[in-house]
Amino acid sequence: MTDHFVRYDVADGCATLTLDSPHNRNAISSRLVEELQRGLSDAAADDAVRAVVLTHTGGTFCAGADLSEASGAEGSPAELAAGRTRQMTELLRSIVELPKPVIARIDGHVRAGGMGLVGACDLAVAGPESTFALTEARLGLAASIISLTVLPRLTSRAAGRYFLTGEKFDAQEAEAVGLISEAAPDPEATVRELVAALRKGSPQGLAESKRLTTMRMLADFDRYGDELAGQSARLFGSAEAAEGMMAFLQKRPPAWAVEG
Repeated sequence: MTDHFVRYDVADGCATLTLDSPHNRNAISSRLVEELQRGLSDAAADDAVRAVVLTHTGGTFCAGADLSEASGAEGSPAELAAGRTRQMTELLRSIVELPKPVIARIDGHVRAGGMGLVGACDLAVAGPESTFALTEARLGLAASIISLTVLPRLTSRAAGRYFLTGEKFDAQEAEAVGLISEAAPDPEATVRELVAALRKGSPQGLAESKRLTTMRMLADFDRYGDELAGQSARLFGSAEAAEGMMAFLQKRPPAWAVEG
């Protein structure tokens, strides 16, 4: 296990936040969220930082919620879910509100809550090893809070398909439906080009331009956040979700699965 779940580096006017929790495929744990929030705050306070890159180690960008943490903690499932939901909402909002552009650099698997991180970023570049899926419905859950950042990115037909089916799709499809900015053979080189372009913008110009592109998303946080948090807590506290998460951890089909 690494000393940090999130590594923070600054070079050439760019802060890089690297998800580095390989033991659980960069799952969204309390510790990862805390360290990511700290990195975002550091980047916001550093006048030398013009842009932020969010990336990962290993073959998974982010596997979604840490289900082992979700199922192993003390307290009622609904109470625990409320705390995790609040934490996730604050993290996504921090990315969206950050007065500096955030670029996701992906070359690995993105699942469930990881999709919310991608949606919150202003730009997203994915390489050939990338795959994406909204798997919540298969666990007895719904993409409640992350819908605030994912739905504004997707076409309505793509949202209807992937929110419901949980199907996996690749970087080319992610670009076609609007989830990412570009599917690139070399995402690191493409992101370097984007950062170079962003460095030509003034801090004020970048911050105010970003505000124009995110103001409607932030309005939805205010309008729907409490309702979606309530839905998330209710679902996590349900018997179906308990069965879905246990089946996932035990690597078996859930009770409702229909073969064929």
